[in-house]
Amino acid sequence: MMAAEKPRKAVINLMMKLLFLLIASVLVFALPRASSAQDAAQPMRMNIHHQINYIELPVTDVKATKKFYTHVFGWTYKKWSPLYFSFYGAGVSGGFNGEMNIAPPDSGALIILYSENLAITLDAVKGAGGRISKPVFAFPGGKRFHFIDPNGTELAVWSEEL
Repeated sequence: MMAAEKPRKAVINLMMKLLFLLIASVLVFALPRASSAQDAAQPMRMNIHHQINYIELPVTDVKATKKFYTHVFGWTYKKWSPLYFSFYGAGVSGGFNGEMNIAPPDSGALIILYSENLAITLDAVKGAGGRISKPVFAFPGGKRFHFIDPNGTELAVWSEEL
């Protein structure tokens, strides 16, 4: 190899590294970013016509509600007012509304959460003070249980475990 080729190869290698850094920088700054640390954990969602977009749960005790859902499911929150918090980490956008100071309805849509391990989630619900309203039962496709949160709202958790 000639002596002149070594410096040329070093220059080419340096140029390739700089090109890589330039492309990586463009990609990092061109991609959409979450607006906050809470949003960073959430995938970017689109608003799609006629699809469920947001779930709002009436609550009578915001502090107990946040503690319960953080303990059981690891959700995080954004405070909009002293009595209204959006929740993150639920797989769907939603919020806890304590501003109207109304108890959850006795019936209505059943919100069902998914769990990879039903037994661990069941223990977490019990450990956080949730009341089991329907013990684990099988249905076509898996098993589930229902629970009552600190506000009296009934929800369910299902798993594909058989």
